[in-house]
Amino acid sequence: MKLAYTMAPGRGDTDLVLERLVADLSAQGLRCCGTVQINSERADAGPCDMDVRVLPDGPVLRISQDLGSQARGCRLDPAVLETAVGLVSARMSSGADLLIVNKFGKHEAEGRGFRNVIAEALAMDIPVLVGLNTLNRPAFDNFAEGLAIQLPPEPSALMAWVDEVSMSAKMLV
Repeated sequence: MKLAYTMAPGRGDTDLVLERLVADLSAQGLRCCGTVQINSERADAGPCDMDVRVLPDGPVLRISQDLGSQARGCRLDPAVLETAVGLVSARMSSGADLLIVNKFGKHEAEGRGFRNVIAEALAMDIPVLVGLNTLNRPAFDNFAEGLAIQLPPEPSALMAWVDEVSMSAKMLV
């Protein structure tokens, strides 16, 4: 199974690492499918707005809801997340060299979100790289059944893994 995850220590750092990786892979001609997250600071100093860019070329979807300055808890808009999931699934069926999912988050931990797309990609022998945080790690470990490998959040390490799984796919052809 070609499943890997990465975790960067700072808030939003995994998003930046994955965005850079996608840019580098696209420049090499690899067909990346999935999502990368874009966080935007807000003028009112509230929590950042969260968007995802559906790979390879959009659209960009706002996945966060503005629940007001006093709101606490999850701001994810589940309907927009599912829209992104549908777009990624449709694009993946047209062919992809790699699936990148910005985060195995709460919805995936609960059996929704990108969970089925990840399983579908693996069944199609498409390598999968996901961003992960410590909160959802136990659910991801359970989902992956111990078959995922952790990669350091460093461009060279991520690129080396992509090269390795891409090379093994080419050898099978």
